[in-house]
Formats: sequence, structure tokens, C-alpha cells
Amino acid sequence: MRLYFDAEKFLKHDDGSLQKRIFNDRKLTNPKHVFALVYSTTKYKEYIQQIIQKSKIQRDLKPKISNELLALLVHDLVFSPRGRIESGKHPIKEAVLAHKTRLQAEFIKLKLKYKVKSVDQLPTKENDDETPVRWFRINTVKIDPERFFKKHPFFATLQPVNRFQDLAEPGFIYADDYVPNLYGIHPKEKLSSTEAYTLGEVIIQDRASCFPAHILNHQREHAKVIDACAAPGNKTSHAASYSPADSGSVVYAVERDQKRVNILRTMSEKALGKSKKKLIQVLHNDFTKIDPQDFADVTGLIVDPSCSGSGIFGRASDEEESNDQRLEKLASFQVIIMKHALSFPGARKVVYSTCSIHAEENERVVIDLLSDQRVQDQGWRLASREEVLPTWPRRGLEPEFVALSRDAEVCKQLAGGCVRSNPKEDGGIGFFAACFVKEAKAGANRVEEEAEEAEGGEKLEDGEDGEDEEEWTGFG
Repeated sequence: MRLYFDAEKFLKHDDGSLQKRIFNDRKLTNPKHVFALVYSTTKYKEYIQQIIQKSKIQRDLKPKISNELLALLVHDLVFSPRGRIESGKHPIKEAVLAHKTRLQAEFIKLKLKYKVKSVDQLPTKENDDETPVRWFRINTVKIDPERFFKKHPFFATLQPVNRFQDLAEPGFIYADDYVPNLYGIHPKEKLSSTEAYTLGEVIIQDRASCFPAHILNHQREHAKVIDACAAPGNKTSHAASYSPADSGSVVYAVERDQKRVNILRTMSEKALGKSKKKLIQVLHNDFTKIDPQDFADVTGLIVDPSCSGSGIFGRASDEEESNDQRLEKLASFQVIIMKHALSFPGARKVVYSTCSIHAEENERVVIDLLSDQRVQDQGWRLASREEVLPTWPRRGLEPEFVALSRDAEVCKQLAGGCVRSNPKEDGGIGFFAACFVKEAKAGANRVEEEAEEAEGGEKLEDGEDGEDEEEWTGFG
């Protein structure tokens, strides 16, 4: 019964991405099994409750058990392909099995009602991993895009369409207008069975998740990059694909959890191959504990910290997801990790992103950073729309920026430095990204000041009149 007791708590407390919560729980001995059970039970929850109510077994059950535990047991007994409850003998298991005939009778009635022959034919609500489009990008670290379609004829046989909304059935392909070498196909295409996927020459990655690396490399490439919260590694390998053709280029992939570090290493090895294995260096560390001075040559950072996951399908409408106290706690951490990223002396661009739709984790984090005196003194500003996916139509929420300015035009420009993606509507998960940029001169001056502060001395004038520092406006 250990499996069901482990799974029970994830049904009781629905407070974030299911996948993240389960796979980050170090106490679980078999997180994959727990995830599969909870996910499927959630998927058929409505029908499971119907069967429990109509069979009236809760009235006769001894001992009494929670609604969540009963749902898990009924799922495995009636809705799973194996049709049995796992584990050995246990009083709770035996109590439920005593009512097996009643449960199966109600299940037969349910199938007749919906005119289906099997469980998977029952209509269900949208679930966490359902997507209207299967997005993949050509892994340019391993293969040239022009050679890709010649080498893999399956993709060349797909008919091109002009909009991802036209991917109504298998047999078509959409070349994305915003991210280079990114394509969309129908979810039923057998992408994971292709040779290209097996060789790591294509990487399955949601379109919005590709925004950070592309925004980071707008108009310039960064030889040294840090991905601050790197696991599982898709953003890391995408950032690596933009690295200059230089033996000194590297993406430092930082992850503090050992299990996720192992996943990160596996993903990175598959994405790079032996010839370019040094392009990504995995660091098992807490990003906030890293000394920025040790990475003075890093010019670009991607920060995609822990968030509510409210942009993931099926989560946006959850009442618990918008819990003010939880969002406040998450936002506080997000501000802390971003301030640390902005303190790297050589950094010229930092991209902040979340898979959240809540302003508390998105625009308001940006506002807190722009309002911080040290961030201002370091020379950071929010990038203009022209620097952040300029043709992408969905931008930040303008009303939120009233906290910084009453000028409607200023709010519009600030919101323009952010991008949003709505779940499903924009072809993938809900997402947010904002870009902070710092001019090289401002950064160099700040490095000098910090060095002088550390030595306890004062800055010496070089005999030339310097320009007055411009008043901070929050945007470029």
C-alpha cells in the first residue's frame, strides 16, 4: 500500500506542477509509478467519483479511508489495464476488494451511458501534457538545418502549412515564424520513433520554452552563458546551439538537486555528442551560492526559477493555484535569484522566464527589480520591444506597470519588453519572459566601483569631465 499512501498526498494538495512536485520529492522510491497513478486518477476523477457514489461503498467500508485514497484504489481496480490493486495483503485493500462486483457493475453502466468500449474512449478534460501542437527544434549543434531534411525524409514528406492552427491532423508541418529551426506537427505524429529523435538531432521543446535562449541571443552571441536553473536541460541545449563557433564557448548549467543533475547530464550528452561535450558544463550547485566574481567572463544568463506552473495545461483554472500567500513566497524567491543574476560583473543580458500566467510572478517581479536601487545603480534596464521578439503580438500586462509610471506610453513601452504566451491559444504552454540589458560602459564602471569598495578606497578622477548619469527611466 506504500504506493497509494505516497500518491494520496499529491491528490490532497494540488499546489503546483504535478510532475515537479513528484519528481522533486526525495522521499519517494518510485516517482515514475506515483506520477503515472496520480496523473491517470486525476484524468478520470469525474468518472471515478460517479462510480464510488453510485455503488455507495463508502457507506459500508471499514475501516474508513480518505476520498483521495479510495479514488486511487478504485482507479487501479476498475480503470487501469491490469485491473487490480497493487501490493500484498492489507486491511484497506481487502475492504475495497470486498465491493469489487458492485464497482465493476457501475463501471459497465458508465461505459453504456457514454457508448464506449474501453476507458481510453471516455471523454476527458484537458490534462497537463496534452498539447495542440508537438513542437520540436532541429538540434543545430549536431546537424545543419539544410542537411536535416535530406537526411530524414519523413519530415520532408510532411506538407507545409502557414499557421500552427492548420495542424488539424497528421501529415503537415509548420515552420515557426518567431524561433529559427523550430517546427510544429500534429501531436499524433510518431516523432519519438524517428531516427532524428533517437540520434538527438531533434529536440522536443514547447515553443514558448524556446523564447529565453532566442531572446538572449538577439543581435549578438554570448561565448559564456549561465543557465541558472537548468534541469531538465532543453533551454540549456538551446542556448548552446547559439554559441559562437569557438572552442572557448561554454554554457554553465547550474542545478542544485542531485536527481535533476543526473537528468541534466543525460540530456546534455544526448544533445551535444562526443565532439562538443565540453560546450555544456553541468554544475551541481545552488545558483544563489555561486560567487559572481568566479564567472566574470559570463555575458548572458537565463533564469527560469521555480514557479507555480500555472501556465501548464489544466492548471490555470485551479483555485489553489492563485493562493496569494504561496505566490508571494514564490515571487520573493524569484526576485532574490534575479538580483543575484544581475550582480554578475560581466553580464550584459539576463532573460527572466516562468511557466506562470500570474502577474505576481511575472510583471510584478520585473517591477520589483526595476524599482531596486542597486539594480538601477548597476545600469540595468528593461529591454525595448525591438530587442524581445518584436513581432510576437502578446506582450506584458500594461496596467501592472502603473506602479512605475502614470504615463500610459511609458507603461506600454515597459510592457513591450515582456512577452506572454497563453495556454493552448498560442499553441503551447502559458509562459512569460522579460529581458534585462546593461550597456557595456555602465557595467565596466560598476565593476571598477565594486573593486574600489572592496579595497576601501575612493575612485580617483582621471582628469576628464565625465558625463552626468542619466536619470533612470526603466526602459531603453
